[in-house]
Amino acid sequence: MSSTTSRSRTSSTAPTMLRRISAMASAAMLAMLVMLFATSSIHNCIPATENETAIETTNLDRLQKSIAQRLKSKRFLIVLDDIWKCDSEDEWKILLAPFTKGEAKGSMILVTTRFPKLARMMKTVDPVELQGLESNDFFTFFESCIFGEHKPRDYEDELDGIAREIASKLKGSPLAAKTVGRLLKKNLSREHWNGVLHNHEWRNQKNDNDIIPSLKISYNYLPFHLKKCFSYCALYPEDYRFSDSEINRFWIAIGIIDSSHPSDKNYMEGLVENGFLMKGVSKSGLVGEYYVMHDLMHELSQSVSAQECLNISDLDFRAEAIPQSIRHLSITIENRYDEKLREEMGKLKGRIDIVNLRTLMIFREYEERIVEILKDTFKQTKGLRILFIAMESLESLPQSFSKLIHLQYLQIRSPYGREMTLPSTLSRFYHLKFLDLSSWYGSSNLPRDISRLVNLRDFLAKKELHSNVPEVGKIKYLHELKEFHVKKESVGFDLTELGELRKLGGTLSIHNLENVATKEEASDAKLMLKRDLKELTLVWGREQPTDVHADILDALQPHSNLTALGIINHGGTTCPGWLCPVIRVNNLETLHLHGVSWGTLPPFGQLPFLRELSLKSITGLRQFGPDYGGVTGKCLLQLKKVVFHDLSDLVKWVVEPNCHMFPGLESIDCSNCPNLCVMPFSECSCTNLCRLHIDGCPKLCLAPMPHTSTLTDFIVKKGSERLSYNGKKWLLVSILVLWPSTIWVK
Repeated sequence: MSSTTSRSRTSSTAPTMLRRISAMASAAMLAMLVMLFATSSIHNCIPATENETAIETTNLDRLQKSIAQRLKSKRFLIVLDDIWKCDSEDEWKILLAPFTKGEAKGSMILVTTRFPKLARMMKTVDPVELQGLESNDFFTFFESCIFGEHKPRDYEDELDGIAREIASKLKGSPLAAKTVGRLLKKNLSREHWNGVLHNHEWRNQKNDNDIIPSLKISYNYLPFHLKKCFSYCALYPEDYRFSDSEINRFWIAIGIIDSSHPSDKNYMEGLVENGFLMKGVSKSGLVGEYYVMHDLMHELSQSVSAQECLNISDLDFRAEAIPQSIRHLSITIENRYDEKLREEMGKLKGRIDIVNLRTLMIFREYEERIVEILKDTFKQTKGLRILFIAMESLESLPQSFSKLIHLQYLQIRSPYGREMTLPSTLSRFYHLKFLDLSSWYGSSNLPRDISRLVNLRDFLAKKELHSNVPEVGKIKYLHELKEFHVKKESVGFDLTELGELRKLGGTLSIHNLENVATKEEASDAKLMLKRDLKELTLVWGREQPTDVHADILDALQPHSNLTALGIINHGGTTCPGWLCPVIRVNNLETLHLHGVSWGTLPPFGQLPFLRELSLKSITGLRQFGPDYGGVTGKCLLQLKKVVFHDLSDLVKWVVEPNCHMFPGLESIDCSNCPNLCVMPFSECSCTNLCRLHIDGCPKLCLAPMPHTSTLTDFIVKKGSERLSYNGKKWLLVSILVLWPSTIWVK
């Protein structure tokens, strides 16, 4: 086991732990980062068994009994990483209690901490103190951080000695090597490298494990705008997962960057390239969905912004130690009442200029007594530009909420299951650019005059809230409107409202299109002008006449940049001119046609990027193949997923002989197609097929399955009978007859 820092991190396990961990390959494993030790929070992280769901409860006895039952006959490995605080040995024993009831031997709890006192309290064997890399190994790694695999020929003569001296100051820390290595890589000159070597920051090293000075040197070389962006990240909690859009909103609202500047999108990447942020990896394996900051980088950001920014994360904070110049404040303390908090927050009011505070970010929900303390502390605040707050009720808001006319970024959260309404004063915040209600679970009703927020750009909320904005066309800079209901009310819901939103992008779903009477009215939406729109769904009601909708759909043509299109319950009999005979939105990656009755389908073969095709409840479609829909043997090469549902007239899905169709196809879902007889497996190869679901297709005779090693989910049903193949259980079904046909699964 290794640490990414060279600060002493102690592991309360024996040196043989790696061999023991290797022997536990089949054990249940759980890893978590624990800074503030909270028994109930850790217990709630224990995953449920296959037959139950995890319990979210504050009843400690019930929680412990549930965990003991789950782990009764299992070996387990639990990793508690980077513990900073545990109040007492009794608290540690309470945590351990349910884990000592198991019957299986060989389980392990691995703890890492930077504090020897905690290691001594928690240990059962001698702790292992993790050190930095050995000097030779570290220098090799350091060189790779600078040059990658291509070292300059003259490097050893010119720069090798300087590199070795710099490496000796990095205390064997991989994080320092990466950060300083990237700094040296920018300029391979003796002058630059000597500047780094002789930088005065090295004098500030407090001990042999202190690498903050090396990180500070790299920070000092950042451009001014990146320094500001990095320093204000100190307001977020440690290990916070940033999305690029979220942090950009924060930087814009706080006044660091200009949103109209084209290079703004590169600021996040600039911090990544310089080693100050890292791209996170999601559970699905995707890189870059979010960004994280190493804990030492977070410490550095707090250090360089200490005169302006403050994150109160500990109940033991002292108000007199806080600089009077603080203008940006965040609160991440645990939800535990302490009388000291009231005392120190009272002192804080006299210590800093509360009235002119620019940022207040409260990241957690708190009990009533803490809420009252916070309300009292910030009751005179009037100059806020950014406010993050959780509402337990309208009384949770600061007394001065309606007077916060300078707000540019407002985030309001509410708990599940509590019926609350949004404050009626929301519409007063004329300068508001970002309204985040993505974690609002109260009423979907908005103030009637919400469209007074004419400077709003991002409205982050569920689609029900989006659909309740009357006269939305007044918010001309809005970047996304997830859902719009035509003529939902008598005033403020005509398609002309959409026509005013020239900046509209992201996802848009237009409902109640049966209320549109003429082609001219449909043209008022001006969808063709919305270059940034990526996903569009057009929805008609189920019961409507069929003779007036063809022209209306023609007038709803989107821009060719569109990547996903859905058309649902269109009552016309012809395909729109922008989909047939030539597709004018040929960048589509997803196409859903549901409940249409067109005599001709679009030529799908003209969509080179199509990845997902869904056809549902379409009458008159007898054949899907070269003679219908324009599908030929050299198209749909990117197609990953096909869904056929409720196609009552479909008889054949055919392809050209010896074609190379669908080389990337991974999923086929075919259901309620009572006349389907033929599928194309004998003529084409689906080498990447993972999922095949067939249900309610009694006439279908499947040819032998295509040769594939990737099939993990195979289900064929007829009524209550079911044939299934599940790759996770490694079951092999050889031959089973559900109706007069034979199915092979390889």
